[in-house]
Amino acid sequence: MFVENLKMALSALVANKMRSFLTMLGIIIGIGSVIGIASIGDTVRQMVSTIYQNVGATQSIVYLNIQDEAGIRDTDFFTNEEIEKYKKIFGTDLAYVDTNSSLTSEVKTKLGINKVTLTGVDSNFLNFQPTMEIKYGRFLTSKDIESRRYVVVVEDTAALKLFGKEDVVGKTFREKFNGALQEFTVIGVYHENMSPLQKVFMGNSQDLKTYVPTSLFIESEYNMFSGLRIFANKNFSGETLKRFNENFVEYVARTKGRNKEDFYLYSAGNEMAQVDGFLSAISIAMGGIAAISLIVGGIGIMNIMLVSVTERTREIGTRKALGATTRDILTQFLIESAVLSAIGGIIGTSIASGAILIAGAIMQQSVVIRPIIVILAVGFSALVGIFFGIYPALKAAKRDPIIALRYE
Repeated sequence: MFVENLKMALSALVANKMRSFLTMLGIIIGIGSVIGIASIGDTVRQMVSTIYQNVGATQSIVYLNIQDEAGIRDTDFFTNEEIEKYKKIFGTDLAYVDTNSSLTSEVKTKLGINKVTLTGVDSNFLNFQPTMEIKYGRFLTSKDIESRRYVVVVEDTAALKLFGKEDVVGKTFREKFNGALQEFTVIGVYHENMSPLQKVFMGNSQDLKTYVPTSLFIESEYNMFSGLRIFANKNFSGETLKRFNENFVEYVARTKGRNKEDFYLYSAGNEMAQVDGFLSAISIAMGGIAAISLIVGGIGIMNIMLVSVTERTREIGTRKALGATTRDILTQFLIESAVLSAIGGIIGTSIASGAILIAGAIMQQSVVIRPIIVILAVGFSALVGIFFGIYPALKAAKRDPIIALRYE
């Protein structure tokens, strides 16, 4: 009986193709929106998680947070001696620390003028950057740090803009540093393994990225630092990581004679939580819009089913006269409304999934489309059809066969 009802439902839809499609539009838009919202949210969450795992899930930035600048003392700034002390005090819990120092200025080459950012890092910084891949040359060594060499590791995109090619090991450029133009020798070229969308999310500026020995900043006119970049032990996560960060800030504040509120700690974990909260809020708002669309679509299905019941009054009377029960008629029209809505859900799911996959391919970003969400969306669309089809189905089932047969 179910198969027969299904065939009849499909025949009715095929007989009125345009009307059926227009009726489905609300469901198509609603279900498409649900799939789109869920997939975009999951994709962004995955992307953010990947980014912060790559840049260092245990990375944090600690910096001065004193509102009254006049109240800032020289001792509030970080020194190289303090950094060495932190390494000894926290031992293996503190996997990495540097002064989070950078300097941006203009560099002139034969190809033009570009803004180049020099970032001071230690020799083991590369160990905490999984997305960084050395393509040519090498990264900084402890000898470079100790000898305060004017050497630099540049991103491949920076090499192209400065010199017109990627393999520029041995090339030099001059940049203002420590009050004078200094000549920096390129010792390595790296590639950042991130999609364009990930780079945009990370807020990559147009400035060209390079890395130099952190000792150049420590032993220069820039030797007072308002912040530190730290990496906790890679095995830390969740509460363990949170507790380590709190202990670190408390220790820094105590040894400097400050309250811990005078130092702000920015962590990858906090950023991920904020992004997740933002995405949840957006999902709720967009989900409300999708729900309205589904309700409108459901009302459309109810209206068209009422029209269908009226048009097929004689058919209903004939079926009842031939022995069809009230339940048979009810089931027939419920299946028809469910099929109409489910097909709309399948079309909406297909369009949304296709659009997301195409967008992901264009932006070179892997996307997340969870099968369970697709199944639930199509199933829910069928339920919407059943819910809004109950009234028309009951109306059809209650038709008096004698009156129905006389209907013109």
